[in-house]
Amino acid sequence: MLPRPGVPSAVEELTLDPPAAGEIRVRMLASGVCHSDLHVRDGEWQRPGPVVMGHEGAGVVEALGPGVDAATTGLEPGRLVALAWVVPCGACRSCRAGRSWECPDSPSFRHGRDAAGRTRARRADGTDVLAYLSIGTMADAQVVPAAAAIPMPAGTPPAVAALIGCCVATGVGAVTKTAAVPAGASVAVIGLGGVGLSAVMGARLVDAGRIVAVDRVAAKLDLAAELGATDLVLAGPDPVVTADAIRTATDGGPDFAVEAIGRPATVELALEVLPVGGTAVLVGMTPQGERAGFDVYRFVDGGRRIVGSNYGSAVAAVDFPRYAALHLEGRLPVERLIDRRIGLDDVEGAFDRLRRGEGLRSIVTF
Repeated sequence: MLPRPGVPSAVEELTLDPPAAGEIRVRMLASGVCHSDLHVRDGEWQRPGPVVMGHEGAGVVEALGPGVDAATTGLEPGRLVALAWVVPCGACRSCRAGRSWECPDSPSFRHGRDAAGRTRARRADGTDVLAYLSIGTMADAQVVPAAAAIPMPAGTPPAVAALIGCCVATGVGAVTKTAAVPAGASVAVIGLGGVGLSAVMGARLVDAGRIVAVDRVAAKLDLAAELGATDLVLAGPDPVVTADAIRTATDGGPDFAVEAIGRPATVELALEVLPVGGTAVLVGMTPQGERAGFDVYRFVDGGRRIVGSNYGSAVAAVDFPRYAALHLEGRLPVERLIDRRIGLDDVEGAFDRLRRGEGLRSIVTF
């Protein structure tokens, strides 16, 4: 649990109420440690506290609240579910246009408070504890909106389901849905964490012609090659040299440059390497308030584009089972993203690894 942004998290026992109307109780099996969690942990994103962290998780249904019908929802007790961190409100401009992943009025953003302001978890002294994005996956159990729980196909490993709930949907969807990269196009993916490597897998799924993986860590490049990258660029301290290497690998620049880190310097790199008519797909999330710059004349004169991709344009109820099916078919090797399984008491260690840019996905297992 995080007492407030900017301070260390701690393991603490909480009381959890039964699910109310429209909610279910989930026994958590796996939770990823995502860079977005680190932004909150380090105070780079302002969020309320105290809060149970985690937004990339999966577990089994334990109990249904009033009004949740197992027959129509598929949420029968014992069913494995992946949790989505956006539940669309259904009424806003984005939801009415069919873009539920953009929903600004999602009840998920109340972080576990119901319409009356109550939470389901609390400390021994009665203090309310929030659930991050209303799913708070870094806990052995959680009460979540039923609409956030997406039934997974039989045989889906819980850790895979957890990653589908965030980094896989975000990275694969950025390529296949948001950018709709056509077969044969060239794609450069800058930053090979869980989201970036998922973008590499997405580019492979759509049969991209050249898939250029870019990172500062050689081991991540090796894995990217195994996941479908055709060309590897070991980024160095000079962005000009890195940009030249990307252009060389893509006959003058990639049709699509996917930025999957969330740093102004790499955003600018993605924009810089675009050829005439190229598209930068911005996926990584920076600390709040940070800005990047580019040559406006060159950008407009060359008909270049910038596309922001949130959650890989995911419609969770449709896309999560589809990604799980691709995994079970052997076409989306999600398990390759996991390099460490940890307990709750090592979450701070996982955050340290993220800060240093080490490794891939740490998975909390329960």
